[in-house]
Amino acid sequence: ERDYGVGAQILRNLGITKMRLLTNNPVKRVGLEAYGLEISEIMPLEVEPNEHNQRYLKTKRDRMGHTLLKFRYDD
Repeated sequence: ERDYGVGAQILRNLGITKMRLLTNNPVKRVGLEAYGLEISEIMPLEVEPNEHNQRYLKTKRDRMGHTLLKFRYDD
C-alpha cells in the first residue's frame, strides 16, 4: 500500500495545494486528498495497447480499477 504523505508534503512546500492530476489510478486522488490537497480534475493518460502491453493494461483496468476507456482491450 502506498503512502502519499511525502509527495503531498513536497507539493505543499512548493506552494501547491490545488492541482489537475494526471493519472489513471483513482487511489491517487484519495491518497492526496487525505493530506489536504485539492484535486480539481483527473486527466487520464492512455497509451494504445499493443502485443507487449495489452495484458498489463487490462490487468490494471480489471484488477486495480484504473481508468482505461479510450482504447479497446481484447477480452
